[in-house]
Parts: sequence; structure tokens; C-alpha cells
Amino acid sequence: MNYYENELKALKKSGRYRTREVYDSSILDFASNDYLGLAHNKELHNSTCQTLSKLPLHSSKASLLVNGYHQIHKDFESALCKANGFEDGVVLGSGFNANIALIESLVRKGDTLFMDERYHASGVLASNLNGLHVEFFAHNNMDELKSLLERSTASRKIVAVEGIYSMDGNLVQREVFDIVEKYSALLIVDEAHSSGVIGDKLMGVFDYYDIDIKPNYIKMGTLGKAYGSFGAFILASSHIVEYLINRAKPIIYATSLSLYDTLLAHNALEYMLKNADTIKSEIEKRQKIVYDKLGIKVDGLIVPIIIGDNKKVIDIREELKNRGFAVGGIRQPTVDRAIIRLIARLGTSCDELTRLCINLAKIRE
Repeated sequence: MNYYENELKALKKSGRYRTREVYDSSILDFASNDYLGLAHNKELHNSTCQTLSKLPLHSSKASLLVNGYHQIHKDFESALCKANGFEDGVVLGSGFNANIALIESLVRKGDTLFMDERYHASGVLASNLNGLHVEFFAHNNMDELKSLLERSTASRKIVAVEGIYSMDGNLVQREVFDIVEKYSALLIVDEAHSSGVIGDKLMGVFDYYDIDIKPNYIKMGTLGKAYGSFGAFILASSHIVEYLINRAKPIIYATSLSLYDTLLAHNALEYMLKNADTIKSEIEKRQKIVYDKLGIKVDGLIVPIIIGDNKKVIDIREELKNRGFAVGGIRQPTVDRAIIRLIARLGTSCDELTRLCINLAKIRE
């Protein structure tokens, strides 16, 4: 029985049907979130494997709270706290799980969550759990956020934004830090796409805006993007981390992050900090190419190109694929209007990025 035949037909008709495609390493990758190209760094991989092979085990075996918390986890959490200026941290399985953990556990009865309308789908999903009270504000609209907070009578006010938004590629407004201070709100910053990409030390928007870390700030980051590994982390005050460990279901009930991924991410963190100036220079070169060839100014490495038609965006994606370039073709409901999502990642050369931009400009014309 084809139980969902009609739903699948509707997706195909609207141009929103999706399929899995096996990764083709022969095509230049401008589609993935491997921003710094570290997923291809064999030195990091080999170093991680050598260290892990000397240990008596290679699997975390259990949840963080049931014999699954290892020195590798603790050392990485400490290194993240030191690099980002936070008091405490915890690692977990994925950025998706991190957002579920934060929002589902922090927003209690009588609280209100104020979320940017373009916050990641994991946060939106979490906001629908347990009848949480959530109010969305227009993307990056700080005036609307202030107005909502001004009228709120919630016991606790919790604001959720992204450092760099995954589809728009733009930065959160610096003003959000002042706003949460004025209205005594907690602030969750999803740094999935900004950690490792911006800031003096490449640590993200807190680093970029030179923000003094305060007890009401919470930072979430992923390890499957700039870090070239897998998993996620949450950084906050010791008080909030203590609370999350006791209430957040994706921390309590899930097997802890794999030792390989944790150690690989720790090695990647050290690599970023050691090579920050070189990495920033390479990022700036790619931002200039994108501006010169496509007329688009970007804050990080995400380049959104609005096409506005689901079928056309897939046609463009396939045409570029035939020319040897992989880019993202993003459609509704992920975005309001279909886009080509180009990642100007450091895993490809400036010459290759230039060729892609030239080809893309010709196809657009």
C-alpha cells in the first residue's frame, strides 16, 4: 500500500519533492557547510585516530549521565569555554538536538520565547512542544523585538536568534545584546553558521562584536560545519548548564557524542585558533570574489541568490552540476522564495570559486 501517494504527488507537482544523492567527490563542492575545508584535512583526521587508538575504548558507550562522560568530552568543553569566554559548556549529538534541548527545557509555564521568524527549523519545532508560548518577530527587526518585550508580562523572557542566518547569510544585529539587557531577557544565539567563520578568533558573533559574556547569554554551535566533525555544543553560565544537564532530554536520554567526533572537533578548534589570521585572509579573498563577480556582499561564506521559482532553481543547480560545480537549490518551505545557495568555502580554491561565479552569472543572464 502506498499510504502517502497523494502527498508525494503534491510535492512533485509543487516542485518541492526531494531525493537523496550520493556525494560525488569529482564535483567541486560549493554546497556543503564545510566552511573551512577541514572535513578534508588529513592531518586532523590522522592525529585524532592516533590519539584515539591509544585509549582503552573508542566509543562513548552511554549517555553523559550514565557512564558516558569521558575526559575527551570534558577537555573539549573546557577548551571551548576558554576560547569563547563562557563559564561552562556541554557537548551533545547535533545542532538540531541542541536547539531542542535549549528551547524545550528553558521555556517553562509562564515564560515567553521571542524568536526571529527565520530561526532554524529545529528551534521552530521545539517551540511547538508542550504548548510553549512563543512570539515571532520579523527577521532581524529589533524595533519589533523591543515592542514585544516592552508589552510582555512573562515570568521569564527568552530571545532566540542566529549569529549568521543559514539561508539569508546575514548577521544578527549588534543591538540584540543591548535589548536583552534592557528587558532582563535570556538570549540564545545559534552560532551554527558563524562559529569558525567570523570574529577576531573566528569564534562567532560574540567574538565579532567583542561582547562581554554575561550570565544571561547562551551560545549554541555545531561541529558538523566549520569544525569538519559532527555534533554540537552549548556554552552558558554554570547555573544554566547545570539546569540543562538535569532537564534537557537530548542530553539526558541520548548516547553522548562519539569520542572520535569530539576529539576531531577539539583538534579543529586548536587549528582555527592557531591559524586564525590565515583563515580570515582566505575568507576575505572569497568574499571579494563574490562581490566582484556577482555583486553580492556577504558577512560570512553563505551566498544566497534569489531565483524565486522552484523548478528554475533546480534547473540552474543541475546545469551547474553538469559544468562541475555543486551548489544548493533551496526551495519552500525552507525559504520564502527559491534560492541558489552558494558556499564560498575554503575547501575550494579562489580560482575555482571565480569560475563558478562567472558560470553562474552567465546562467542567470
